[in-house]
Amino acid sequence: MFYGEFKHSIDVKGRLILPSKFREVSKEYGIERFFLTRGLDKCIFMFSENEWRIQEQKFKNMPFTKQQARHFNRLFFSGAIDVIPDKQGRFIIPPYLKDYAHINKDTVVIGISNRIEIWDSKGWANFYDNSNSSFEKIAEDVLDL
Repeated sequence: MFYGEFKHSIDVKGRLILPSKFREVSKEYGIERFFLTRGLDKCIFMFSENEWRIQEQKFKNMPFTKQQARHFNRLFFSGAIDVIPDKQGRFIIPPYLKDYAHINKDTVVIGISNRIEIWDSKGWANFYDNSNSSFEKIAEDVLDL
């Protein structure tokens, strides 16, 4: 559903614009509301409302008797906020999420099929540089082709 890599900047009012390709997909699928939360690797996860409900159910089924499950759920859900982009596709990222992802102004917004990730541009560049050379090895480890 969401694919690609797009560079955008936070505007003077603190808003980020959803890439036009993602706005087109959102319109096609009738997506109006998104959920933002702390992601992995210091990015922000952005889910459509439907995908959020799917993920929420998975995490709710984690046993609360497990300490790591409790910790994960606390950090994941306490960081969550719903947003509805305006007609131009702009939305505000709360300061605590920008702080978490070290986002100041320049971002990279990437589509990861069922979710969107929002990265600080330097953080994305570091991740990409450190991971790109091992892409084939990672593929061998995680894919069963």
